[in-house]
Amino acid sequence: MTRLAKLLLLSGIALFYSFVVLNNTTDFDSNYQFVRHVLMMDSTFPGNRGMWRAINIPFVHLGFYFSIILWEIVTMVLCWWGAWNLLRALDKPAAAFNAAKRIPVLALTLSMMMWLIAFLTVGAEWFLMWQSHSWNGQEAAFRMFAVVGFVFIILLQPDRDGQA
Repeated sequence: MTRLAKLLLLSGIALFYSFVVLNNTTDFDSNYQFVRHVLMMDSTFPGNRGMWRAINIPFVHLGFYFSIILWEIVTMVLCWWGAWNLLRALDKPAAAFNAAKRIPVLALTLSMMMWLIAFLTVGAEWFLMWQSHSWNGQEAAFRMFAVVGFVFIILLQPDRDGQA
């Protein structure tokens, strides 16, 4: 049962990323505007001393956004690939199931790094996203960092033969 739980939780993260990628590619402009405004820092506190960090170059905005979408696509593919590996190892000995966790560990690490680095570090701290009421994604980023982190911790629990 614990193996199935790990598989289902990882599949839930994969499904989440599938929807994220779908949304970012079919409604490109909505989240592009988010990235653009964060990088321009146009809704941070007036007169803040960090405005020298603002980037007002449209092709850089696009580069940031495309890199986030690519990061999400890679994470999505790795999550689904990892779920497939776990499914194939579901009834195998514990050593085989534990070995099947390699790709899921990579996928979840990549996911956590995106929320930690791209959103909480670069967006929230470097570009002072926390100062914006309109373009502040800290809560969503932390929520996803925590959700993925919980799944990561559960996945990392070693499986043993004869376990219920």
